[in-house]
Amino acid sequence: MTAFHTLKPSTLGREAFIEAFADIYEHSPWVAEALFEQGITAADEQIEHLHARMAQVLLDADPARQLALINAHPDLAGKAAVRGELTAASSAEQAGAGIQDCSAEEFERFQYLNHSYKSRFGFVFIMAVKGSDRQRILAAFEERLHNTPEQEFARAIAEINKIALLRLLAL
Repeated sequence: MTAFHTLKPSTLGREAFIEAFADIYEHSPWVAEALFEQGITAADEQIEHLHARMAQVLLDADPARQLALINAHPDLAGKAAVRGELTAASSAEQAGAGIQDCSAEEFERFQYLNHSYKSRFGFVFIMAVKGSDRQRILAAFEERLHNTPEQEFARAIAEINKIALLRLLAL
């Protein structure tokens, strides 16, 4: 288990807790709010424990709320990235995968795959890109386009929970 380095969740009041954890799940402070309402204990000083509880909040949410959280994520190499509208975490994650260094052809491929994926599934492609690169991300896009909508919805939730753990570990 890994302890937080810069904060102690069990000592935070409601506002401070929500401020600290509001963007762990992209533009979805409701996850942190719901967790705080359940109560925060000393066990939540361990990142993996707090993450497991946050992940369960997401898993317990109704499908419409889950879908809204999925769609709160930006497209990979999408227009929000081009316009500089990503959250700091999303920007760093995409930059770490080298997405900002796309060739014109790769950028066009990302645009095509983003559109194809959304047309097929009705939500954005989600992938925890830390430790990956453009080629692996494009390959994952291609592979996952063959999944069923149910498989991709579950995969998106799982990927979001991976992203959340990575963001917690970075605190």
